[in-house]
Amino acid sequence: MSDLREYISERRKKDKKFAEGFEEGYEQFKVGVMLRRARESAGLTQEELARRLKTKKTSISRIENHAEDIKLSTLERVAMALGKRLQVSIGK
Repeated sequence: MSDLREYISERRKKDKKFAEGFEEGYEQFKVGVMLRRARESAGLTQEELARRLKTKKTSISRIENHAEDIKLSTLERVAMALGKRLQVSIGK
């Protein structure tokens, strides 16, 4: 087990508040990371993507770093601006 996974496992056992919010926070983090990677693989800067979406660079930064409560319509617009298609899946 990696040091990070071990730390998270131990912290979740000891810290109820951390454990309660961990999954939601982690999922939001993953969304932001996926969006950043998609933008980078498209060869775009935050500023270039912002221009395509007719928004500001700070909005793109906020989406990538704090993807909480992001609307599906926003995700779809970002995907289209990157030349991608949005796919949604519901897991376990």
